Amino acid sequence: MEADKLATLRAKLARISDIQGAYGLLSWDQETYMPPGATRSRAHQMSTLAGLVHQHYTDESLGELLQTLHDQGPNGSAEDSNEAAIVRVVWREFQKRVKIPMALIIERAEASAVGREAWKEARATSDFSIFQPHLEKQFDIAVRIAEALGYDANPYDALVDQFEPGLTYDLINEEFSALKPRLKALIDGIAANADAVDRSVLHRHYPAEDQIAFSRRLAEAVGFDFNHGRLDLSTHPFTGGTSYLDVRLTTRVEEDYLPACMMATLHEAGHGIHSQQLDPELYRLPFRYGLATAESQSRFYENIIGRSRAFWQHFYPLLQETFPQLEDTDLETFYRAINKSEPSLIRVEADEVTYGMHIMLRFELENEVINERLAVADLPEAWNDRMESYLGIVPPNDAQGVLQDIHWSQGGIGYFPDYLLGSIFSSQLWDTLKAERPAVEDEIAEGTIGPVTGWLAEKIQRHGGKYTFPELAERATGQPFTAEPYIAYLESKFGAIYAL
Repeated sequence: MEADKLATLRAKLARISDIQGAYGLLSWDQETYMPPGATRSRAHQMSTLAGLVHQHYTDESLGELLQTLHDQGPNGSAEDSNEAAIVRVVWREFQKRVKIPMALIIERAEASAVGREAWKEARATSDFSIFQPHLEKQFDIAVRIAEALGYDANPYDALVDQFEPGLTYDLINEEFSALKPRLKALIDGIAANADAVDRSVLHRHYPAEDQIAFSRRLAEAVGFDFNHGRLDLSTHPFTGGTSYLDVRLTTRVEEDYLPACMMATLHEAGHGIHSQQLDPELYRLPFRYGLATAESQSRFYENIIGRSRAFWQHFYPLLQETFPQLEDTDLETFYRAINKSEPSLIRVEADEVTYGMHIMLRFELENEVINERLAVADLPEAWNDRMESYLGIVPPNDAQGVLQDIHWSQGGIGYFPDYLLGSIFSSQLWDTLKAERPAVEDEIAEGTIGPVTGWLAEKIQRHGGKYTFPELAERATGQPFTAEPYIAYLESKFGAIYAL
């Protein structure tokens, strides 16, 4: 590839990346510190920035440059070099972008900014009717984007591909359909011995300030760099920021449920570490990792590490120092308590076993609405019916049901399957890590998390969006993506806890 053309390409992409960074900062601010009355102006600002990104990304000169570099091929650059990846990934994105009208991009950005505020109000009052027209608009926009992008069999394919390139409804459904009966069998087995675990200790009073301070301590311990990041509160935890040098986590607190803040923070710290470990050579490039890859990192830190016995061998005495009310509870009781498995209403509070059912429910409902087999107005009833069928419980109100997640308000239709795909991949990574580093659990038990973070950085995090999810899975583990390690992990861990 010609060096001067690559330099020109990088300069064009840097402008796009900078605008995306500004958009990210406004988005983070809307969820944390923006005054409620600023919604209208924020919608205008964010739609303007989204339009600028689209304008630069679909510029004719960028297309011509990409076409030339793509046709030239890697030449002296290796196929998996950063240079070759930049052209490959941005060319793929350019071909998608030019199919979507600018007006639709602006409409989506405005709808997301306004929709988020409507969702907050609807959730606070448990009134779906407040959010319904905004959600109908988001699904309508999603369908129009799918039509613009094109698809072979299912418009949902075009949407999931936006979040994790190469995925389709059929590929995801095949994995989920095979997994569902095995999860259901495990859930039923645990239910038969539900009294084996008591988590009442987690429901004592734990002051919010102390929870936040300890959670920050955990985030730092697992590798999040607060010199290039921060931690704040939001209605729904998320990770944002402007670049790998400015990564912003948010968390949530429940004073009568200790794990809520710690686990949300570890989850978001996983996202944050993923962002911070990016290869500096990929800085100011507007392509990021896919979201199944992203969720593999967040779920790894939250569950594989954060709910492990080894992790708490080191950190539980420190937790007891922070919260003396835990002095009467030994490590094993605490470990079992944070891993208690039972059907629950809220996805972000679900245990590792039942979590998959929450994702499958959302995946199925999204697909049905997109394919006009379910009306948005009927989502609350359909949600409740599916919850009863899959987990045997029914939300008492919409705030604890269909309104609990922020994603749809932001146009994140097609995102949810990535959570379960990421959970599956996290177990595959864990098996590989243990095989390559047999003493890793002993290291974690000593509070030494650095080797884990370093391994993940090399295998996953530094690559950004260079590879598709299937490519990255095989490169990192030496095996194709598979759910077998995931179900084996769950059956082994929870089989021991519940004596199955």
